[in-house]
Amino acid sequence: MKPGEQLVTALYVHDIAKSRRFYESLGFKVNRQDRNFMELEWEGSLLFLVEMHDAPASWERPAGNLRVLVPDVDAHWDRCLRLGLEITRPIETRDYGLRDFTVAGPDGLHIRFASFVGGKFPMEEATS
Repeated sequence: MKPGEQLVTALYVHDIAKSRRFYESLGFKVNRQDRNFMELEWEGSLLFLVEMHDAPASWERPAGNLRVLVPDVDAHWDRCLRLGLEITRPIETRDYGLRDFTVAGPDGLHIRFASFVGGKFPMEEATS
C-alpha cells in the first residue's frame, strides 16, 4: 500500500465540475475522474470527491475544514484573494504555532491553508 492511501477523506459534492474548478484553482492535482467520482492529490495525500445529487442543499455551519500545510501560506493567501474566494477566517499567526487562513468551499467544507511558524509546532520544540 502506498503512503497516503491508508486514510483518505471522501467528500460528497453537488456539482463535481464546479468542485473540480475550485480545487484545481487552489493547486490540487486531479489524478482521475469518472462520471461522479474524482481523486485529487496534494503532495502525496489523497482527497476523494463523490457527486451526490441528493445530498443536503446546504449545512447550517461548515461541515469542518481540510487543513493543507504549505511552505508559504502568504503566497496562497494572495492566490485566494486574486481568485475572489470567500475568506471565512483571515490570515493570522495563531497561538497554536501556525500562520493560517480559511476559505469557503462550494459544498460546506472549508479549506484551511497553513504554514508552521518557526518551522515546527511548539510541541515538537518541547521534545527536541
